[in-house]
Amino acid sequence: MPENDDEYAELNENRSRRMKTIAWIVIVALILVGGGATVLALLVPGA
Repeated sequence: MPENDDEYAELNENRSRRMKTIAWIVIVALILVGGGATVLALLVPGA
């Protein structure tokens, strides 16, 4: 039984690392897109 626990612990660590990576990518993308829209709105009066 302990062997299974070790396998699941490794899977949970991998999943946690993957979720953190995806979360950071989403955060950066939102900042870039939001910042880009703000700059466009400031540069182009009709946008």
